[in-house]
Amino acid sequence: MASHVDNLGQTVAAVIGLGSMGAGMARSMKRAGLDVVGYDIAPAAIDRFVADGGRGAASPAEAVRGADIIVSVVVNGAQTGALLFGAEGVASLVKPGAVFISSATMDPAVAKDLARQVEALGLHYLDAPISGGAAKASSGELTIMASGSRLAFEAARPALDAMAAKVYELGDSAGTGAAFKMINQLLAGVHIAAACEAIAFAAKQGLDLDKVYEVITASAGNSWMFENRIPHVLAGDYRPLSAIEIFVKDLGIVQDMARSERYPVPLVAAALQMYLAASGAGMGRDDDSSLARLYAQLSGTHLPGVIKESR
Repeated sequence: MASHVDNLGQTVAAVIGLGSMGAGMARSMKRAGLDVVGYDIAPAAIDRFVADGGRGAASPAEAVRGADIIVSVVVNGAQTGALLFGAEGVASLVKPGAVFISSATMDPAVAKDLARQVEALGLHYLDAPISGGAAKASSGELTIMASGSRLAFEAARPALDAMAAKVYELGDSAGTGAAFKMINQLLAGVHIAAACEAIAFAAKQGLDLDKVYEVITASAGNSWMFENRIPHVLAGDYRPLSAIEIFVKDLGIVQDMARSERYPVPLVAAALQMYLAASGAGMGRDDDSSLARLYAQLSGTHLPGVIKESR
């Protein structure tokens, strides 16, 4: 299926959600030559995208009208459902044949249900959760774990090519991409918790934390999350690149999925309790490396000074 293009030869893409990930994805598509219109509940986010040369919309409805591709970068399945089918849902406003790319992390069963409803309207649905962080979103180098019909992939291709370095085509129906993402989030959440536990334990022993980082990143105990998150701790900078609340949500989904399958996830359960504790201690909006601060508070351990997020 060929994407509709306007009279300037551009595919029209709407991005709903211009946070750290969505804004980068929108910029990557614009850089690749797509005509991109963006919407966010925060007017300042729209203003930033317009200042970067994009088009802003006053509402999701305005954003999706005429779009060939809608990229949803909201928080979860509930927000995705509300965007599509809520009181001000946009599903009925999207032109037939357009593709809805859902990048929120959600339970696979929710993704399947949303896809069924979207496809009943003559639209395509691509289950396409993302990984890579804000920097890779901005550079167009995300990893996308996608599943959907052949037509959905064809309609989404201009956006996928612009946003991602790797697009894994994981199946012909929604839900599979979401399931892959939850395996990733299981590992990511546990690895961050382990990294923060380790660095705070090193601090408790009075070790040189910069040297700990140097040694561990050259040793078998290293992980991508240790290498990526511990510099935040060393700098005492917990401004959110990925917030504690993200893993409260995502590990909660993993635990719910596992419970329904009668599958034990003890490491997930332990890590989730630490994220819940950090959120309860007022760190929910701070970077997920704040788990190190929680360990430090619980043990009376000193960590480098904190640069607090301005609220």
